[in-house]
Amino acid sequence: MDRILIVEDNKTLAKLISKKIKSELDYEVDVAYSLLEAKLFLKKYTYFITLLDLNLPDAPNGEVVDYVLEKKNRVIVLSGNIDKEFRKKILKKNIIDYVNKSGVNDINYIIQTLKRLEKNQQHKVLVVDDSLVFRNQLKGMLENLFYQVVTVAHGEEALGMLSVHPDISLVLTDYNMPVMDGLELTREIRKTTNKNNLSIIAISSNSDDEINAMFLKHGANDYITKPFSKEEFSCRIQNAIESLENYNLITNHASRDSLTGLYNRRYFFENMQNYFTQALEDEENFALAMVSIDNFINIDKTHGKGSCDKALVTLAEVLNSSTDYKDIVAKFDGENFCLICKDINSHNATEIFNRIKSQAERSYTVLENNQEIRFTISMGICLSHEDTLDETVSQADMLLYNAKQAGGNQILFN
Repeated sequence: MDRILIVEDNKTLAKLISKKIKSELDYEVDVAYSLLEAKLFLKKYTYFITLLDLNLPDAPNGEVVDYVLEKKNRVIVLSGNIDKEFRKKILKKNIIDYVNKSGVNDINYIIQTLKRLEKNQQHKVLVVDDSLVFRNQLKGMLENLFYQVVTVAHGEEALGMLSVHPDISLVLTDYNMPVMDGLELTREIRKTTNKNNLSIIAISSNSDDEINAMFLKHGANDYITKPFSKEEFSCRIQNAIESLENYNLITNHASRDSLTGLYNRRYFFENMQNYFTQALEDEENFALAMVSIDNFINIDKTHGKGSCDKALVTLAEVLNSSTDYKDIVAKFDGENFCLICKDINSHNATEIFNRIKSQAERSYTVLENNQEIRFTISMGICLSHEDTLDETVSQADMLLYNAKQAGGNQILFN
């Protein structure tokens, strides 16, 4: 479990923050009331975040910040000092944020910031700039916020990197660059990826409003003018990432199965039709499989209420972990799943589905009474395809039915 260190000589406040973090987040929390105590904790543990007061009995002038930063820890400063110049001075250090200690709202802000930093670890950011110095500066600021960061020198390299890392959430691009500038890069990205799936923020010292407008018209989500403050940068990045997350949350409710987290039947048919048509035109081989748990009704009879759901979740995890990111795994109805493995030959498909069958047989989940739920699966698989997606799914479903009628725990191919 990750740990958080609070260094604050106001014991009431320190305990309040500690209690709030423990109640809302999954962290171990250590509390130090002086720099000396903080040093002892830092020798013993590695911390996710340190929350540091600037005015301690043995470090009245913020010395704790420099010490903790030297030890390669990430820092959020807590201070009652509202002087603007002092605040600017502290923010020039490699800290994440500067939080005023003025009330409960500030504690809530700290909690929300910690939650945001947790989520940031799931996101990958691509920095595109021909200046090595500026690339490294942005990289450091983003990594301090827990983002995964990839850097390149111009737009053409960026397009190549996007094809290698399809999980990139955000592109930060300069305007003036050799080979392909930021505006050209934005146009190219938007030919294949919309704003809801990948955010683009342009960063430039060019103050021409027309350039700003051109970026936004051609698909940028935001525009930052150099020079910018650390807080402005953090807020704009956060807004872009949260917009992506909110869109995904909304669409996931409509397109995901609530139990397993897999795509649902509606999403499958809405999104696979175009792929099916294109694959047939391009003569791309793919495999469509209907997958089902054998003797599903007996699981509930044997293990009781809720056991069927646990079995479905276990199988969903097996299917997800056994397939490529480009493949589609969907939960249909009852105990049935549909799986499409893209761009695959019959030999590789046979290997994959046999491996899934074996892994499902080895997998199990444990109930609260320590009973183990184990199951086998059957599969009906189309390697040659019918004229339509509906017909191909129906053919795979018939093969699945035949496999279950023959005793289950087997695979039938057409």
